[in-house]
Amino acid sequence: MRGLIPINIVEMVNSETFGWVVLPILIFLSRIIDVTLGTIRIIFVSRGKKYLAPLLGFFEVMVWVMAISQIMQNLNNFVCYFAYAAGFATGNYVGIIIEEKLAIGTLIVRVIMTKDECQLKERLSKAGFGVTVVDAEGKNGEVKIIYTIIKRKELPEAIKIIEMCNSKAFYSIEDARKVSQGIFRNAAGSGNSEGFLQKLFGINKKK
Repeated sequence: MRGLIPINIVEMVNSETFGWVVLPILIFLSRIIDVTLGTIRIIFVSRGKKYLAPLLGFFEVMVWVMAISQIMQNLNNFVCYFAYAAGFATGNYVGIIIEEKLAIGTLIVRVIMTKDECQLKERLSKAGFGVTVVDAEGKNGEVKIIYTIIKRKELPEAIKIIEMCNSKAFYSIEDARKVSQGIFRNAAGSGNSEGFLQKLFGINKKK
């Protein structure tokens, strides 16, 4: 056909531009993909996602094999080594960011308070969270331990309620691998946290 410039794929692949620029970029991107999948897969394993984890593992290894095969074919290209390592580091970061955005799983929030002047239990219950209160003994006397199990995406709202009740309250957060029964918020209960907190605490926005 007239007007078309014939492209020799073999010559393009064997060119210096491809070997020192295009190939390292492809390796870098491949490493980001496979390490991102690997990071999310490990998190899914810890969450007990037995169907999603193997599926991600399949694609993770497939991409890794393609990347490492290019490294082995270009052992004299140090730029590929750098791209491989940089892709690994970036993939870890990207994987964690994506997992945080997905916010999969449930958490156990434990709050230890000496005084509950702000009625934290009632405020958490009013927000739709299930709450358990246990009387305990600390180093300096009696304390109350408040437990609530929440979805990960609800954590910022729960922390705001805790800190608005007592900014110096001691609390800890840990993953719950499996949860059965209990009181949980429905989809309608997790709306705009800012507006809900203002209504809950009687805070008015400044005009």
